[in-house]
Amino acid sequence: MCARCGDSLDRAEGPDPGASLCRVCRLAPPPFVRAVAFGLYEGRMKEAIHAFKYARLYPAAPELGRMLAEAIDRLSGDAPGEMLVVPVPLHRSKLKARGFNQAFALAQYAVGFLVARHPEWRLTLAATALKRKRATPSQAGLSPRERRLNVRDAFAVSDAGAVADKHILLIDDILTTGATARAAAQALLDAGAASVRVATLARAQRSFAPDEVLIGQETQGSFSAGPAPAELLPSDRTHFSGDPLSF
Repeated sequence: MCARCGDSLDRAEGPDPGASLCRVCRLAPPPFVRAVAFGLYEGRMKEAIHAFKYARLYPAAPELGRMLAEAIDRLSGDAPGEMLVVPVPLHRSKLKARGFNQAFALAQYAVGFLVARHPEWRLTLAATALKRKRATPSQAGLSPRERRLNVRDAFAVSDAGAVADKHILLIDDILTTGATARAAAQALLDAGAASVRVATLARAQRSFAPDEVLIGQETQGSFSAGPAPAELLPSDRTHFSGDPLSF
């Protein structure tokens, strides 16, 4: 796995087969230190996330929070002992429609498990530290470049003094292209945060097409939730879930 974003290295072409970073992270390093996830965005994990978010299967939150805590465990030895836990926010219109922020619910349960496992860690949940300035259209079906443009300047820090010099653990359910993670992390760093790490339940794996090109810091390629069956059309492989909150 890429030591920075968590993508599979065998899916990222590069000149050095022993490299620890994928090609995207080498050419356009993300503003976050590291991203970890419990598993791939496929199969039962994908079904569980959909049931939790869209069918409002609230009883799934504790177990999903435990899985998220396991992913965060991988940061032990690397992450600082004191971190501000910041869920990726919903725009107020989306929050009103959905009724809850799944990132906040996951963060609540994960912090509970982590406090018991790592008494040496000081984790503070800061649900309002980051806000979404505008209601962004769904990321589903967009190319990596379109996703990046979609969330550009979409986040702002509510109180710069609250994050200044703090190490941040950014939480959400899915990381796909990394566009949202980059945008949210950059907003936190611009407000004075010392560092940002990212933890999600699931990671969609990048799949490079033969004709993929890198232009400046914009990656043209496709992503999929694990290996795509041969019978799927290309448009199916680039559709994620209709979830506007995917990273």
